[in-house]
Amino acid sequence: MELKAGKLVDPCSTQITKTGAWRTFVPVVDHDACIKCSLCAIYCPEGCIHQVDGLFVPDLDYCKGCSVCANECPRMAITMVLEEK
Repeated sequence: MELKAGKLVDPCSTQITKTGAWRTFVPVVDHDACIKCSLCAIYCPEGCIHQVDGLFVPDLDYCKGCSVCANECPRMAITMVLEEK
């Protein structure tokens, strides 16, 4: 497997491996509290937080629920909640 743009890619396939299926907690962003500092995206070890229409949004296909984004947010605008499956 090879890492491309924060996503694992199987060299024998053209498919990108979605890695977020095993997480227990999921980040929820309070967009009203967010000051758009982008620290969540900078520190995300998976590179799965993207700015979409001016809002920072985690890509849950790849988020592993590690809570680094929530820990780095200076406004505590990201909370980790138990994912309902």
